[in-house]
Amino acid sequence: MTSAKQKSIALMENRWEGRRVLVIGDVMLDKYLWGIVERISPEAPVPVVHGSRATHSPGGAANVAMNVVGLGAKATVIGFVGEDEDAKVLTEDLTASGVNACLVSVPDFPTTSKLRILSDNQQMLRVDFEETGSRPEAAYQKLIERAREVMSSCSAVVLSDYAKGVLKDFVCAAIIRDARILGIPVLVDPKSSSFEKYRNATTICPNLREMAIAAQASAKDIEKLLDICERFVERYGFDFLTVTLAEKGIAVVGKGLRKRVPAVARQVFDVSGAGDTVIATIALCLACGLDVEAAIELGNVAAGTVISKAGTVPVERDELIGALSQDIALHREKKIFTRDQLRARAAKWRAAGQRIVFTNGYYDLLHVGHINLLERAHQQGDRLIVAINSDDSVGKLKGPTRPVVHEHQRAKVLAALSAVDAVTVYNERTPLELIRALRPDVLVKGGDDTESEVVGASEISSWGGRVCLVPLVDGFSMTDLVARAAGRSTL
Repeated sequence: MTSAKQKSIALMENRWEGRRVLVIGDVMLDKYLWGIVERISPEAPVPVVHGSRATHSPGGAANVAMNVVGLGAKATVIGFVGEDEDAKVLTEDLTASGVNACLVSVPDFPTTSKLRILSDNQQMLRVDFEETGSRPEAAYQKLIERAREVMSSCSAVVLSDYAKGVLKDFVCAAIIRDARILGIPVLVDPKSSSFEKYRNATTICPNLREMAIAAQASAKDIEKLLDICERFVERYGFDFLTVTLAEKGIAVVGKGLRKRVPAVARQVFDVSGAGDTVIATIALCLACGLDVEAAIELGNVAAGTVISKAGTVPVERDELIGALSQDIALHREKKIFTRDQLRARAAKWRAAGQRIVFTNGYYDLLHVGHINLLERAHQQGDRLIVAINSDDSVGKLKGPTRPVVHEHQRAKVLAALSAVDAVTVYNERTPLELIRALRPDVLVKGGDDTESEVVGASEISSWGGRVCLVPLVDGFSMTDLVARAAGRSTL
């Protein structure tokens, strides 16, 4: 695994070191009606969709912000909405997901929305509700003012242009100028046939068709198109230019830089939102000081994860870390994880079709009873996670003389066992939150407890998992070991 990938994983595991991305542009609400087609309408030669459920999610610029948050960083989004129910739903969705929504309400203009009708995950029809005309001047001034209020606390700015009336030439010029003065990178997802209004941005990220239109050239000759990209970098003052090439991957062109990254092989369900994922990922990379080539490598992998899903779905940090971690070998020290690191590792195992087993305990002075339980637990699936109570947690539950062995030493001893694939330390009284975060397939506990008494039993059952109870080995317990060491055998 390359050092660049390792650095990317480290940044994600540490939530990109608190970085915040400001996203400005055309926010919208993506609506979905899911169902199945079983017949043709007697009224017209069209299929009849038997609807089963309706869902919605933030789209457009709002989806870029959702991707930033999904990757573990922070995001503020600014755009126009109407004074309608869709605006309320969109704001609630963003806030619930952790996005700071600074949306400007404009009377007499609807919130942009797209209704997609799907059958068996295949899109059959899309209905758009939008008004792309200019808003009142006061609305644009308010938008720019809000951007200036939060920009200094951000590490990157994304202009997400869907040609719905937000990113006028003067808006782009003001935002790019202010960000450049502050030394903040500006990335643009363009929809204009001319890149002039994005002049002096750090980079723009058109897709192949958008680049061909701006270059007035054929999309079939990619090398010729990239020659034109080089001239555009010079003409418009970009640091570099990034082109997404659909199934051909991503290309980046700059002064003395020209590189193409092949697409990550995935089953494609829906390409909607892939561009949002790419620009969000690259923005975070630049915000953290990663070089351009590492940024597009990571953006390419991120795009591959979202196109394998139906609908506009933001990328998740854990699945991206998992995709980058395929070649990491687990050795003793690498078996000890923080909670966030372990979530990512579990996502990797789950993506590979492996069943995850979870057990927990103090594991203070490891004995044969522990070994028996761990070996039995390992037999229940493909990967065994062992969670141990922190020193503070053990002390509160067992008294000031416990634990005998420090948590880091306990973790190292467990990590040395071949039956154990991952070890983590938790500080809560019970492992319930950890179980919810990891969603294991099997929960193993020792002792004479009934399944209903096991912490996490109802939760694991809710997602189709099961509980496995392993009998204790008679005569072996922490109490026995301590008593024997003091010459007070309990046998």
